[in-house]
Amino acid sequence: MVSTAPVELWTGFSSDDAQAVIRAVYRQVLGNAHVMESEQLTRAESQLQDGTYSVQEFVRTVAKSDFYRARFFESCAPYRFVEMNFKHLLGRAPKDQAELSEHIQRVVNEGYDAEIDSYIDSEEYQALFGDNTVPYYRDISQVGFKQVSYNRVFSVVRGPAESDKAVTASQLVDSLATNAAVAIKAPATGRIAGYKDATEKTFKIVVRGAKFDSQRRRRSTTEYIVSGAKMTPKIQQINRMSGTIVSITEVA
Repeated sequence: MVSTAPVELWTGFSSDDAQAVIRAVYRQVLGNAHVMESEQLTRAESQLQDGTYSVQEFVRTVAKSDFYRARFFESCAPYRFVEMNFKHLLGRAPKDQAELSEHIQRVVNEGYDAEIDSYIDSEEYQALFGDNTVPYYRDISQVGFKQVSYNRVFSVVRGPAESDKAVTASQLVDSLATNAAVAIKAPATGRIAGYKDATEKTFKIVVRGAKFDSQRRRRSTTEYIVSGAKMTPKIQQINRMSGTIVSITEVA
């Protein structure tokens, strides 16, 4: 089981209640990272404590913070970034390749903030956590989710001692690309080690968008074969050229 007891904040809460929520949000959204005093979002904490912010809006602020962006967007492969968003904000792993690709395309075409908002403003988030509950890791044995989705949770939730910033490569890229099951492994009791790096893999990116030459602007569909190590620069280049990513699939 990966479910944990919900941490909630309701009308009439005490200062201790608010502090418990703040700690729980940092732990969940930042992937069990240690938050130094200088890195705390003191203004947002105050807004939560005085009732200006709901728990949902505090979660959004933490997920859009420089702290989160530096650890899970700028330092990770794109697939890993999306995996971590699902884990931290919805308490689960991506269901399939289509869901993963949808979010990869959103962050490239609409930007970082739109990607974060897409989880927190979703019907799923509202139904599960609403305004008052801190997201938490869930037991995915429920209507609408396949058994393979349940197994995938254990690939991204590796136990209470895990720090998510210790792993920068995707843990589900093979499983999602091939729709294959993953084995459930025992949770780690210390620092994670031994993952195969996604930078060793090769991906095909299909892009629909603008190409430029000396005569005119024309639109086309183009395929790029890139290594995992070069995926982020290639995606950034596509974004600068106003291209739209149609799909990203592993080829080797």
